[in-house]
Amino acid sequence: MATRKRTVGSLAIELLAKSREAALSAIRIFNDPHVAFKSETFIVLMVIAWTYLLHAHYRRKSVEYRYYTQLGKKRRFDRTKSGAYKYWELERCLNDKASPVDKDAANNLRFLIGLRHEIEHQMTRSLDNYMSGRFQACAMNYNEYVKKLFGKSYGLDAQLTYSIQFLELTQEQLSGPAPQADVPERLRAYIAQFDADLDHDAYNSPKYSYRLLFKRKLVNRPGQADRVVEFIDPNSEAAKAIDKEYWVHKEVERAKFKPSHVVEQVRAAGFNKFRVQPDHVDMWKAEGAKNPAKGYGVQVEGVWYWYDSWIKRCIELCSQAGTKYR
Repeated sequence: MATRKRTVGSLAIELLAKSREAALSAIRIFNDPHVAFKSETFIVLMVIAWTYLLHAHYRRKSVEYRYYTQLGKKRRFDRTKSGAYKYWELERCLNDKASPVDKDAANNLRFLIGLRHEIEHQMTRSLDNYMSGRFQACAMNYNEYVKKLFGKSYGLDAQLTYSIQFLELTQEQLSGPAPQADVPERLRAYIAQFDADLDHDAYNSPKYSYRLLFKRKLVNRPGQADRVVEFIDPNSEAAKAIDKEYWVHKEVERAKFKPSHVVEQVRAAGFNKFRVQPDHVDMWKAEGAKNPAKGYGVQVEGVWYWYDSWIKRCIELCSQAGTKYR
């Protein structure tokens, strides 16, 4: 029995070592200025890292993570054509009742798994910046769980540091084209749909997407600005002052409206002749507004809901139509 325990333990540690190697490779490649294929490589390697991490955890806890068919009291294990066992993929690991991963971290991984499926056969250009908050959350979640499941000595903290950026955020850059401009419509549709299916707290969880607000710090004496990133209490006076400058540019769950509410708001803007049929229907068809990539609305359980941005667009179109809807 003692030999069996040592074998189980040694195999778990071997899986853990492979997991850490994959995670470190993912982060190094993403931070390498010479690599242009960052997002795709990061996602693939981090999915592997998390899969091995959970395999190591399940092996140590004696949870069977191979596919099998129960035949009475016996198990017939599924095998590949070459005869190898078929082990659980990451999504199956997350779905198991024995999974140690919390809901928000699992949401982040399920998003990246779906994103990997979407980008397997098409080129992307702007995912590195557009998805960076979710990549950051994935890496931080991994570091948290590798320490939580196997001990602090296995964390990646000592091997990673802040990545120096040769990027100056000028006003011209901030007012330039949004990074999603080069993201294919099918990917934007996937992202919009996944986000819309999350509730407010899940969407805003730092374990789903890690968002930071950077503010340049001006100091009066040497030694005050030795760190690139300084963290402050979100309830402090300093944070409240930043919030006043940052005003309402915060990511929250978007309100959703039925067509009748859209028409009601357009009429309240002075377009009393605007109706659901045929005016509103003709308008969204002409604009292709139900394409999720355009961000005008979302389908929830088979029912289409409109965002406030569509109401504003309807008012603009009515204004351009002269007296037609007045």
